[in-house]
Amino acid sequence: MLSYRHSFHAGNPADILKHLVLSQVLEYMTRKETGFDYIDTHSGAGFFELDSADAQKTQEYLDGIAKLWDYQGDSAALRDYVQLIKSFNGDTLSFYPGSPKIAEHHLRRQDKGWFFELHPKDLALLQQNMQGKKSLRVRGEDGFKGLLALVPPASKRAVVLMDPPYEIKTDYQQAATMIVKAHKRFAAGTYMIWYPVVSRSRIDLLEQTLIDSGMRNIQLFELATEQDTEQHGMTASGMIVINPPWTLKKSLDEVLPELVKHLSKASGFYRSEQLVPE
Repeated sequence: MLSYRHSFHAGNPADILKHLVLSQVLEYMTRKETGFDYIDTHSGAGFFELDSADAQKTQEYLDGIAKLWDYQGDSAALRDYVQLIKSFNGDTLSFYPGSPKIAEHHLRRQDKGWFFELHPKDLALLQQNMQGKKSLRVRGEDGFKGLLALVPPASKRAVVLMDPPYEIKTDYQQAATMIVKAHKRFAAGTYMIWYPVVSRSRIDLLEQTLIDSGMRNIQLFELATEQDTEQHGMTASGMIVINPPWTLKKSLDEVLPELVKHLSKASGFYRSEQLVPE
């Protein structure tokens, strides 16, 4: 249950979609002076060296961030994302920040960050990567349960990223169940679920569970690098956002065609949908 390590996948197309959405949401949250809580339920190591043995074994970043390194296209949100990744590097692409480091980039003194990780090696790396700020707390605990212990937050403002490894099929439904439970405790929070498309039927069920939950204002953003298949592993990934910033869909409507253009095969596609209205 603890075999998954994100170091093999850092900087791939799924990361680009996930972290671009995350960055857009956090940037919006910081427009108000009032502090907020950021909760990352499955944090991973937080920061990755792309010349490491893990990253070089798969080289998935070559099909992701490396293809966007010189991006100068029309999407301002995509240009901002690339500049964010460049801020962690020198002249060449050597490092890729995970969601904890992207969050740290946005979080201010008045904000709090909560980062959960169970894999012992990644937990040690996460503690090392996130040390130095009292407002950032790393916990070697189950992030599903950890989320419920933190809502409602004292700040009355929260952003949640749920990004389980999906090593077991039940992760899909557990992610939906925990988000629904957290939402019942704190309906004003912004909740994000990242998901991989390996079997489309599981995503259909995940979507329907959230639609049937009674939650309002749910958006879905998906990037497919090729058409759906049951034989070749992950072909797409997506982010479902509950209570998104009002600016988010407009940005993603501009970003997603660019990502398909630069990262997908001819059979690739994107989805940008309002699953449930406000």
